[in-house]
Amino acid sequence: MSPLRIGVIGLGVISRFYLAAFDRLPTLDLAAVCDLRDEALAPHRGVLPCHRDHRRMLAEVELDAVVVNVPNDAHAEVCRDVLRAGVAVCVEKPLALDPEQGRELVDLARARDTVLFTAFHRRYNDPVLALRRELPPDVPVTGVVVRYLERIEEHVGQDRWYLDPGRCGGGCVADNGPNAFDVVRLFLGDLTLEAAEVTRDAGGVDRQALVRLRSTGGVPATVELDWSYPHGEAKDVTVRLADGTERHADMLRDCHEFKGSLWHEYVGVLRDFERVVRAGRDVAEDGQAMLELVAATYRAERERGAVRC
Repeated sequence: MSPLRIGVIGLGVISRFYLAAFDRLPTLDLAAVCDLRDEALAPHRGVLPCHRDHRRMLAEVELDAVVVNVPNDAHAEVCRDVLRAGVAVCVEKPLALDPEQGRELVDLARARDTVLFTAFHRRYNDPVLALRRELPPDVPVTGVVVRYLERIEEHVGQDRWYLDPGRCGGGCVADNGPNAFDVVRLFLGDLTLEAAEVTRDAGGVDRQALVRLRSTGGVPATVELDWSYPHGEAKDVTVRLADGTERHADMLRDCHEFKGSLWHEYVGVLRDFERVVRAGRDVAEDGQAMLELVAATYRAERERGAVRC
């Protein structure tokens, strides 16, 4: 089986986890990198083809797939160009800034018969996967709670665009919501919004949210989001069962390094992306479904009225 040749567009704070994952995946070749900044490309010069323009990279390098790791407000444009070139896309969550942009990309991927894969790295988290495996098959799930709590300023590193709602797509709901909602979806399947309470800071950025969801089978779920958590970070999932017991997974278990879980999670992202590309599966709706939940949360906030902190 020939390795897939993959380019990486965008060398921000998350790119190191993608780049490291290639060393553990011999059926993938890192074939080129692209970034607007010379200093980001400098470590790769003389080792890989380096580009500052993704369109030129697509034209000059033979690629099977591309990882899109640019700021959120550039997702739609870059993904559009890659799909039009007939190259498979793995894009960081969220798929786009809003459902309209996302739907355009989903439709384009299907028209070009090209893979559009959104990277939800928490679905590859070892403790979360262990919890799924250990759930008793004969006891129904009656509820799920996901907590996604952090102080965002500690996480953005050099990528200060996260703190600009126009570029990020919002605050904690737009940024952490897709990963948290996707974890719920792992356990309950398709989801709809029941209610949402959103708290904004003096600048109008959503810093906390309590989001209530429900599966198509009627099982409730709660997602707690926080961008101002004062105690480091807490990211976990609790599953309630019909026998009255609860099962718990700490997504950060045994990870003593800041962001330490991302090393294995992004191996999972690229491994799954490879499977999808080789099988030619249509998974575009995964990213779109999470965009719809983010939009529904903000709509519910407008109807209810935001809380100011």
